[in-house]
Amino acid sequence: MTDKLPFEFFFSPEFSADPYAVYAGLRAKGPVHPIDFPPGASSFVIVDYEYARPALNDPRLSKSLTNGPEWFRDAVSQQNPVLADNMLMSDPPDHTRLRRLVQKAFTPRRIEQLRPRVQHITDELIDSFDGDRIELIDAFAFPLPIIVICELLGVPDADRADFRAWSGTLVNPVLTEEQARDNEAASTALRGYFEALIAERRAKPTDDLVGALVTSTELSEQELVSTLALLLIAGHETTVNLIGNGMLALLRNRDQLDLLRAEPDLLPNAVEEFLRYDAPVERGTFRIALEDLEIAGTPIPKGSFVHVSIGAAGRDPSVFEQADDLDVTRSDNRHVAFGHGIHFCLGAPLARMEGQIAFGSLLRRLPDIELGCEERELSWRFSGSILRSLAALPVTIRRG
Repeated sequence: MTDKLPFEFFFSPEFSADPYAVYAGLRAKGPVHPIDFPPGASSFVIVDYEYARPALNDPRLSKSLTNGPEWFRDAVSQQNPVLADNMLMSDPPDHTRLRRLVQKAFTPRRIEQLRPRVQHITDELIDSFDGDRIELIDAFAFPLPIIVICELLGVPDADRADFRAWSGTLVNPVLTEEQARDNEAASTALRGYFEALIAERRAKPTDDLVGALVTSTELSEQELVSTLALLLIAGHETTVNLIGNGMLALLRNRDQLDLLRAEPDLLPNAVEEFLRYDAPVERGTFRIALEDLEIAGTPIPKGSFVHVSIGAAGRDPSVFEQADDLDVTRSDNRHVAFGHGIHFCLGAPLARMEGQIAFGSLLRRLPDIELGCEERELSWRFSGSILRSLAALPVTIRRG
């Protein structure tokens, strides 16, 4: 087993720019490595597919905050209580109950019914592009999924600027006192927003997802607020990254862009490849060992944090041929970008559909699109976060 990786491992500019080269070096030494993150805790990171995939569905690795160390429970409860009581932060039977209550809103059939509306939103956004230089995250990758999830929930998309600020704060690591204060303020603001919305829906029932959830007798008030916050944040942040990371991958690989433009039937394949190649979620949310166990021969003491690197698993050459190459024709793409097992992403059908429409429309309507800056000028949001998210993606365009 290697020496313990320092706390700063996830936070260096080099790692943000290219985590895959860093992970490849680690993978060559072994699949599991101790890491000082959270600082001072017993923690490990898994960097290959063989052990990452089963770890995502290992019942010995808990997702419940109640199984974390007392200091960790106190920190989360104080700084970020709005996200502490939902399906992502629970184990069965609570996870089963919470997921069942919202799952019917995300069935493939229900999502497919949204396709015309998503296409309309996409076309309106492209119509609004002004000039031949666009910042694609602000102009397209962010507004598309936030409008869609707001409409699905029944939340006014006019409030999306607030949602972006709150969610951006809440998904960032808390490393300083200032960040802790910002995190607590964002959590309080989002909680207040949803409490007011819940009261409004109870007074005037609606048939949207918020309206349906407020009538449930199976949700506590805290679970209701936390579930709505999770759906809002997870429902747009990850799709922003899918679109941004995927477009950057195409702009860096012009042969694949040209192939996808020439053969739009490859769009479903391409979206899966973007998810594998530069996953929107770089690593899974925390897991805590419920007992002493071993992963790949590495002892994991009870109470340890286990980080599963989804990004590293997607670039494992023992599973994916020429893993560092973008290939929109790749078949049998067994990536774990949506997780695995009971915590498999509820919104996967929606993200896939939005991605297919987004990439297809951009390539069809913009016959000439180029990266609008030097690659070295690109930067990534949330250094050290679980998300893999471009800060901005400037492009130059010519319309068809």
